[in-house]
Amino acid sequence: MSDHMLRSAEHRLGDLGLVLPPAAAPVANYIAVAKMGGLLVVSGQLPFGLDGKIGPRHIGKLGAGVSAEDGRAAARACALNVLAQVRAHLGSLDPVGRCLRLGGFINCASDFKELAQVMNGASDLIVEVFGDRGRHARSTIGVAQLPLDAAVEVEAMFEAAL
Repeated sequence: MSDHMLRSAEHRLGDLGLVLPPAAAPVANYIAVAKMGGLLVVSGQLPFGLDGKIGPRHIGKLGAGVSAEDGRAAARACALNVLAQVRAHLGSLDPVGRCLRLGGFINCASDFKELAQVMNGASDLIVEVFGDRGRHARSTIGVAQLPLDAAVEVEAMFEAAL
């Protein structure tokens, strides 16, 4: 078994030099994480940075002012926020057995075609942190608008020892 497989998710975050932002509080009538049995469902997360704000390069529409590269970085930031919610709920990422699903919403112009490549920013991060346990099912959808004019929003489902 490789060292990558043996390292806990929390150790992998450190190995990758990643710091999770504070878990964002819900801004409407929902909860950040719902659990049922061994499943955790994480509400859609926006690309908030460590300062709790969305950076200017992660606001607006892909294909109409936001580049695919910036969209991919926004998706990665969303995934960090997903992990922040999981850690806030469980106290650590280590009880996570695996990531089952990611859902990505891309705020984009109607002719933007690089949705999958943008969403890879989130998918790649989850696999970097969890290794093979991070491989997941996924949906990626282009939308006309997102809260706070965010470029990307990502939701998730994990299996966890609760």
